[in-house]
Amino acid sequence: MATVADFSVKLPGGADRALADYAGKVVLIVNVASRCGFTPQYAGLEALYRKYRERGFEILAFPCNQFGAQEPGDAEEIANFCSLTYDVTFPLMAKIEVNGPGADPLYDYLKSEKPGLLGSKAIKWNFTKFLVDRTGRPVKRYAPTDKPEALEKDIEALL
Repeated sequence: MATVADFSVKLPGGADRALADYAGKVVLIVNVASRCGFTPQYAGLEALYRKYRERGFEILAFPCNQFGAQEPGDAEEIANFCSLTYDVTFPLMAKIEVNGPGADPLYDYLKSEKPGLLGSKAIKWNFTKFLVDRTGRPVKRYAPTDKPEALEKDIEALL
């Protein structure tokens, strides 16, 4: 049976990053955008990251421009925005698609393992979140409206 560790993703410079590098950690995977109504969630995500990273927690953010063209920038613009506006220190991956024929295989896997409401597999909007346990198995999917601080209990349980 597949796990998140079976996938690799692209870094902003184009290099591959094996998600096996995060084996043994609790990981929150989130599709992000810089010009979205949910963009202030970057602050909450960063607070979670700073609070739990020493205990084996990681956040992997995947910029995505599929929802209202709210992530139009290139990798450098996205990184600068995140750093200057929200002091983000968790990893930003390369911009990807999360739905449709161009969807990143990681997201196809996540959607299949943890469908949304009524079994929907599509990602509805920016800041959809997937919590992955230390074995690489997705354990919960969160809606964009779920604020990062609301995930603390679930993260604590996995740590």
